[in-house]
Amino acid sequence: MAVEITWWGHATASVRDSGVTVLTDPLFTQWCAHLRRRRGSLPPAAAHAADAVLVSHLHMDHLHVRSLARLAPGTPVVLPRGTLRAVAGLGRVASRLEVCEVSEGDKVSVGELTVRAVPAVHDGRRLPFGPRRVAALGYVVEGEARTYYAGDTDLYEAMARETGPVDMALLPVGGWGPRLGHGHLNAERAAEALARLRPLGAVPVHWGTFWPLGMAAVRPHEFHSPGDEFVRHAARLAPAVRVHRLGHGESVRMAVTR
Repeated sequence: MAVEITWWGHATASVRDSGVTVLTDPLFTQWCAHLRRRRGSLPPAAAHAADAVLVSHLHMDHLHVRSLARLAPGTPVVLPRGTLRAVAGLGRVASRLEVCEVSEGDKVSVGELTVRAVPAVHDGRRLPFGPRRVAALGYVVEGEARTYYAGDTDLYEAMARETGPVDMALLPVGGWGPRLGHGHLNAERAAEALARLRPLGAVPVHWGTFWPLGMAAVRPHEFHSPGDEFVRHAARLAPAVRVHRLGHGESVRMAVTR
């Protein structure tokens, strides 16, 4: 039994399990609002192919309408409940996809896999001052392995209980700007999450890809260092977890025995 993870940059990753590919928060662009891709090539066309897509929350770097438009017609897309009503312009793209809105605790079948929505502590509005709040989610993909994709979240007391036992964790370890506020994990807090979750392996995501235009010289270590810092903190706080710091487009295959 095994699971294969490919990181395409930012929060976009492919999870391959039981012959089924699930894609997380697809972002297939050089620009996203005021953000520019500073590292890593655009994901190739092969990355667009997925048996299902998971969208964790409404922020534009996670729910990118033009990237969703590149998916094959009929691709199942799992979204937080209320997304279609809250995001202007999504309806036209969604009409050619198979959209399923979910809340915490809901389960969706994708081939041999079961996708379970779990809580995330993160601002769920589309815009900084948007009136409509939609709960941010994480997901656990259960097949031969159990893979937790956290989306964007802060550390919270019930994380391990809500997520349940997992074999692989994809955790956000950075951001896209010089400061991280409430609702995010930095490298050290992501390592604290590892200590609570106790998976077999982990892949750091949401770092080292996008940065605000014109801010290359502002706290650049916040762009470059989170992946390495996560490896260092994980070795201290969760030494039994094998951390795979992937480069853009790189994959790791992890065997699972139960």
